[in-house]
Amino acid sequence: MADLVQYYGTGRRKSAIARVFLRPGTGEFKVNGRPFDQYFVTESQRSSARQPLISSETASSFTVLANVSGGGVAGQADAVKLGIARALLQFNAELRKKLKSEGLISRDSRKKERKKYGQKGARKRFQYSKR
Repeated sequence: MADLVQYYGTGRRKSAIARVFLRPGTGEFKVNGRPFDQYFVTESQRSSARQPLISSETASSFTVLANVSGGGVAGQADAVKLGIARALLQFNAELRKKLKSEGLISRDSRKKERKKYGQKGARKRFQYSKR
C-alpha cells in the first residue's frame, strides 16, 4: 500500500485555528470541505490565504485541505495563511528565507484584551460624575 504524502501546518490568528494539509496534486483548495471561493467570500481573504503558495510559486502543485474553527472569517483566512506557510517549510526548508522576507512565518499574536472589573470594557471606564 502506498503511503499518503502530505505536509501539515497549524496556523493561528486571534481565536481562529487552522489545520492545513498540503498534498501533491492539482491546485485544488478546500476549506472545511467547501470550495475555497465559497468559504472565503471577499478577494482580500482569498489573496491573504493564498499568499504563501503564490510567493513560493507552488500554487498549482499542491492540493490544500484546511480545517478551520473559531474566530471570524478574516481571522480564519490569516490562520490558513500561517498554516500553509508552515506546511511549505516542512515540504522544503529552503523556502524559509523567501517566506520570512514577506513576513509569512511569524504569528500575529494580537488577541482581544480581556474586560477588567470596575470598568466598562478592556480600557473604557465608567463615566465619572463630579456632582
